[in-house]
Amino acid sequence: MADLGEKCAVFGVYGKGLDVARLSFFGLFALQHRGQESSGIATADGEVITLHKGMGLVSQVFNDQLLESLKGHIAVGHNRYSTTGGTHVKHAQPMLAAGAQSLTKIAYEDAHPSLHDSVSLSSPPQDGAIALVHNGNLPTTNALSEFLHSKGVDTSTFSDSRMIVEAIAARMRDGLLLEAAIKDVYPLLTGAFSLLIMSQNALIAVRDRCGIRPLALASLNGGYIIASETCAFAPIGAEFVRDIGAGEMVVINEKGIKSEQVEKANPKLDIFEFVYFARPDSTLLGKSVYEVRRNFGIQLAKEYSIEADVVIPVPETAIASAIGYADALGLSFEMGLTKNRYIHRTFITPEQHVREQGVRAKLTAIPEVLRGKRVVVFDDSIVRGTTSRQIVKMLFEAGAKEVHFLVASPPVKFPDFYGIDTPKQGELIAAVKSVEEIQKYLGATSLRFLSYDGMIAATGLPESNFSTSCFTGVYPIDIREREKEIRRLS
Repeated sequence: MADLGEKCAVFGVYGKGLDVARLSFFGLFALQHRGQESSGIATADGEVITLHKGMGLVSQVFNDQLLESLKGHIAVGHNRYSTTGGTHVKHAQPMLAAGAQSLTKIAYEDAHPSLHDSVSLSSPPQDGAIALVHNGNLPTTNALSEFLHSKGVDTSTFSDSRMIVEAIAARMRDGLLLEAAIKDVYPLLTGAFSLLIMSQNALIAVRDRCGIRPLALASLNGGYIIASETCAFAPIGAEFVRDIGAGEMVVINEKGIKSEQVEKANPKLDIFEFVYFARPDSTLLGKSVYEVRRNFGIQLAKEYSIEADVVIPVPETAIASAIGYADALGLSFEMGLTKNRYIHRTFITPEQHVREQGVRAKLTAIPEVLRGKRVVVFDDSIVRGTTSRQIVKMLFEAGAKEVHFLVASPPVKFPDFYGIDTPKQGELIAAVKSVEEIQKYLGATSLRFLSYDGMIAATGLPESNFSTSCFTGVYPIDIREREKEIRRLS
């Protein structure tokens, strides 16, 4: 239960005869774990792009009436957790831009909406509009900003995602077709991106050369589905086809589907997808997320076996690791902490006393499982350490005799620049304290992290397949001027 914000989820549909808006709703619903701040869907019918987006969860933003209004045979959808640009509906996605010869009122309103919690837009047929959704983050936008300034576009209020869609639209206004415009702008995108771009009659997916953020393709009734994670396919009856490759562009239109390698691939999926972000029923790089997490626990049992009475997870992401550890050592596995599953996002500010309770609003200890016991508690990672400290205190207060805190990943020592909302390095507890000092801060009987080599071994894949920047400070895509924010650790 790391103190991290997931970046985003993207979802796309292409198919004549498919209810693309409703499919997008249920796809985004399955991907809600990747972002709870805002949600949006845009559809295209060959002439017009229609968009609705708003602040909140998918089920708060959409209803039957709104979904009925989103007509067409193509859709792109998005769940957002802010990493750049701030918390405001103007940063919600999809984002519209005009690819015709002149900027329109529609595109301007999308970039500068009112202060309402939601916005609905529709593009005129002659507009050449495009809609974009983005999972990832560009640590530097200097190249994009310089290009847009050369086109007379003020980028002072733009997020990285807004810059991308405006740059593609600008090249379309120069006379390029959408595919060519994307390829032309691609070298300006310095960072991590899994993008879906929709025109009135096509759906295009493209990933950065390292494939830092996941993206997968499925088929459904003669049409196609693209999603951040494979867990979005089963609920709508879609059949997984393959991962979209690093540096690949996939174009789907009335002619069918085609693929092009835009840049030479250097695959480096963010290993944090396995550690924390992805849903356990997803597969990444052909591996079950649940099985890999279970392997984390089995590996830690080899590295650090404890005489204990019970093993409990911090729900939800640490459950599989705790099961693996308990099985490997023949220990009892119990759910000693209960999570309020509906805590994600509310627009009501908690009363002061409740706010001070912190983690207790999300988690409750079960004394009957813990009283008088030597407890092993599993979590997926430790970021700031404040949540972990509260959990240890809660377990002791519920009657635990010992609390051994085990972490199913190595210490997080470096910030992420590719789409995870990590704190600055100075706020990462492992960057400023030793393991012994962290243990003392938590108040735990013992503390042990999974080794780096153990984490890699548990995936069953080579280290070269992954970006492990949060653990190693090795950034496979140049972070450029952001390097000065990094303190190299011994």
